[in-house]
Amino acid sequence: MANNAMTSHDGAHDAHDDHEHHDANGLKVFGFWLYLLSDCILFSMLFAAYVVLSQAYAGGPTGAEIFELDFVLVETALLLASSFTYGLAMLGMNRGDSSAVIKWLMITFVCGAGFIAMEIYEFHHLIVNDMGPDRSAFLSAFFALVGTHGLHVTVGLIWMALLIIQVKQKGLTEAHRGRLMMLSLFWHFLDVIWICVFTVVYLTGVML
Repeated sequence: MANNAMTSHDGAHDAHDDHEHHDANGLKVFGFWLYLLSDCILFSMLFAAYVVLSQAYAGGPTGAEIFELDFVLVETALLLASSFTYGLAMLGMNRGDSSAVIKWLMITFVCGAGFIAMEIYEFHHLIVNDMGPDRSAFLSAFFALVGTHGLHVTVGLIWMALLIIQVKQKGLTEAHRGRLMMLSLFWHFLDVIWICVFTVVYLTGVML
């Protein structure tokens, strides 16, 4: 009788701990959504500034003169591919397959790193050819918008690298699942922002 009571008490205690753990994870996800909302506001202001200053060339080069659409299309393909591969990592997580998660996260990391490498090359090419952010208001707005997005991608890559190490060492714990989910939201959010950048900055810049 006493053993049954103790077992019942332990079960209730474990259920209570699980409930508190899920509540904590839910609160973290809610907080992360609030962070993404603040990022939406940040990028909205950067887009607004770019649109206002997109014709302020100050005698410098225009978007049509400096943007290489083929180059940017490759960048875009890399980032969109990384979104797809991250989705495959999440499918692996749902199956409880940590090796699949690690594999697809590493492929995602390579695609994201390739995107950043191409962006750094683009910035370097513009700066050494006297087309840096101090050349005109148009270029200042361009570097601010695209550079802020690139900084976010870099943070995402650091976060991803840490998660790869953690999942490899400890497996798919509940905490790691929550972090993978939040990084998924962050990574797909950056893909959506980049599609807007590609459309508003590069496509519009080439056509005007």
